[in-house]
Amino acid sequence: MPARTIDGRALAQRLREQVKRDVEALVALDIPPNLVSLQVGESEPSQHYLESQKRACGEVGILYTHVRLDRRIGERQFLAHVDGICKNPEVNGLIIQLPVPKRLAGAPLQKAYRLMDPEKDVEGVHPSNQGSVLSGQVEGALLPCTALAVLALAREPGIPIRGKEAVVIGHSQIVGKPISALLLNEGATVTTCHVDTRDLSEHTRHADVLVVAVGRPGLVRGDMVKEGAIVIDVGLTYVDERDEQGVLVTRPRGDVAFAEAAERAGHLTPVPGGVGPVTVAMLLSNTIQAARFQARRRGMLK
Repeated sequence: MPARTIDGRALAQRLREQVKRDVEALVALDIPPNLVSLQVGESEPSQHYLESQKRACGEVGILYTHVRLDRRIGERQFLAHVDGICKNPEVNGLIIQLPVPKRLAGAPLQKAYRLMDPEKDVEGVHPSNQGSVLSGQVEGALLPCTALAVLALAREPGIPIRGKEAVVIGHSQIVGKPISALLLNEGATVTTCHVDTRDLSEHTRHADVLVVAVGRPGLVRGDMVKEGAIVIDVGLTYVDERDEQGVLVTRPRGDVAFAEAAERAGHLTPVPGGVGPVTVAMLLSNTIQAARFQARRRGMLK
C-alpha cells in the first residue's frame, strides 16, 4: 500500500493559528513580538525561506524586519550587527540566515552564535540552547526550529516513537544533531549516519523512523526504506531539469526519491509541503516564546 503523505502545510496552519492567538494576547499587553532576520549576501534557497518567514509573520501579526548585509562585510562588522540587534530591547528574536559567505562560516559564525542573547536565539543555535537539547532539560530554552518540525511531523501519524528504531542521516549542528537528541529524548533508539558511514542502506533498512537531512537529491532510494516506516525528508535542493516539453525549469527536490519510497514507507513527508512550512511555524512559535521570556525578565508578565 502506498505511503500516506504527512501534510506539513496542514500542521503548519494549525500551529500558526495558535501563534496568532498568542500574538493577540501579547499585543493586548503592549508586548508586540518582533523578529529580525539577518542575511549576508544572497542565495536562492535562503530567499525562499525569507519570503516564507515574511509572509507567515504577516499572517500572525509578528513584526518582521529583514536586514541584508553586503556579502563583502568583514567579520568584525558582522559580529557588531549581531550584537547590536540582540541589544535592541524592541527586538525579541534574531535569526542569522544561512548560508553565509565562506569566510564568515566556521569560526566567525560560531562567534556570532555565542554572542547572541539565548533568549533571543529563535533558531536554537546558542551553546546554552544546544546544551538544553542534549541534556533533555528544555524548559526555558529555545530549540532548533527544524528539529522541532521533524519531531512534530514524526508524531503526526499518531504512532508512538518510544521504543522505535530511528535513523538520522546528517549530523549538522542545527539540524542533524539536535534531531537525533530530540528523538533520543522521546525514547527512540537512534543511529546517526553521515558522510563517513559505511553501507548506509544497512542502517536505513532497519529504521522505523527515518530522517534525511543532507541536501543530496534522491540519496535515499525506495529499497533503502523499511516497510511501514515513517520517513521525514528535510532536504531541499533546487535542481535544473527539463520538463515534458524539453524546457529547462528549476524544481525543488528532496533527499528521498519520493515515488520509490512511497511504495514501501507507511508515512512520508513531501518536498515541498513537508518540513519547510512546519519549520517556519516553529520559528514563529519560538518568537512568541522569546517575547514571553523577555517580558517576564522585565516584570511585564508573570
